[in-house]
Amino acid sequence: MSATDEDDEDAAPPGMPPGTPFYMTPAGHAALREELRRLWDVERPKVVEVVSWAASLGDRSENADYQYGKRRLREIDRRVRFLRKRLEKAQVVDPAAQARREQVFFGATVTYAREDDSEVTVTIVGVDETDLSRGRISWVSPVARALLGRRVGDLPRLRTPQGSEEIEVVAIQYPAG
Repeated sequence: MSATDEDDEDAAPPGMPPGTPFYMTPAGHAALREELRRLWDVERPKVVEVVSWAASLGDRSENADYQYGKRRLREIDRRVRFLRKRLEKAQVVDPAAQARREQVFFGATVTYAREDDSEVTVTIVGVDETDLSRGRISWVSPVARALLGRRVGDLPRLRTPQGSEEIEVVAIQYPAG
């Protein structure tokens, strides 16, 4: 087992202590399961077939198909190991089942106002589901950490590299349950 594999054993979301759970929405969990299935059942067998064919040609030292295929197999296997570990440790949280909808918790879509009166809408999701272009932020991000547990009208302070800013929670939404 390499040092990297050992590090993965106690991995935690960035900025969080080891043992911190990997929260994930049902959709995020399904996406990782689908990626694992596609890599293992579709892509890997195709690459194995190419590598086997290339190996049968003889001299492997100058065989680009063989070299590339072996490298791609290592990449696939590394990602498969990562996905299996992540899915094993994931704690699926369904935001539609949230009973306390007046507060910001994992899975909430929150609109907040900044000091310059601009409004920002974000959805708080798992580390592996983050997509800033779609307003999906990790629950361990500074913005999410400032918002978690807040209610409409609360004025949390958001600490950023540019300094501290007071934001106001304007709206909180959860998927229909």
